[in-house]
Amino acid sequence: MASFGRILLVEDDPKDVELTLTALEEYNLANEVVVATDGEEALDYLYGRGKFKARNNDSPAVMLLDLKLPKVDGLEVLKQIKLDEKFKMIPVVVLTSSHEEKDMVASYKLGVNAYVVKPVDFHEFVNAIRELGVFWAVINEPPPGSVRKT
Repeated sequence: MASFGRILLVEDDPKDVELTLTALEEYNLANEVVVATDGEEALDYLYGRGKFKARNNDSPAVMLLDLKLPKVDGLEVLKQIKLDEKFKMIPVVVLTSSHEEKDMVASYKLGVNAYVVKPVDFHEFVNAIRELGVFWAVINEPPPGSVRKT
């Protein structure tokens, strides 16, 4: 059986976190999902700071990133990781409720790999998460030099 990469889910809405985790678990798509509830926590995870000091240094297979986050917004998280040689190759999928063109354009200018607007319907949401998980954590080949440990 194939091993799946870790997913870093950056989402502040507890309901969306629960739906996402349920969808991923239902389809057995990830060995591990790390949840960060704000942008600062996501950066702490990546840089091994604060409560994440003891984590291993391997990068996630993919980051699912909401844009509207407390403390540090999603666009700033995206900007910081895409400027850092250590993290710029991590695939980032913006998973947001924002239909705003300015958010989409800004995300792509900063190097996002995909921009997905969260479906409102439960079944559509679950299917979207399943498809994202299958593609980014299983099918997608990471770039040379990136680390994917499980």
